[in-house]
Amino acid sequence: MRDLMGMMGKVKEMQEKMASLQEEVENIQLEGTSGGGMVTVRLNGKGIMLSLDIDPTMINPDEAEILEDLIVAAHNDAKGKVEAAVQEKTQELTAGLPIPPGMKLPF
Repeated sequence: MRDLMGMMGKVKEMQEKMASLQEEVENIQLEGTSGGGMVTVRLNGKGIMLSLDIDPTMINPDEAEILEDLIVAAHNDAKGKVEAAVQEKTQELTAGLPIPPGMKLPF
């Protein structure tokens, strides 16, 4: 019975840590760039785009396709950085816990 109580305490502790991690993740803001800084995208930790900055010299109706590609590339760059940051924070939280490989936390 003590083991069960101890395990329940660990579960509660883990839930509190997960709630804290989710709040931290929401506050993460990272930028991705493309075109040598001509396009910059800022995402939060959940992958929601917060801002998009485009160098005015890139706004040319004849080159819309290039600009579209640069926006996608900047978004993907930012998303990769966010995913890496979230994974790092999750590993810090779950260090030493027997979690199966590939299990994604906190989402």
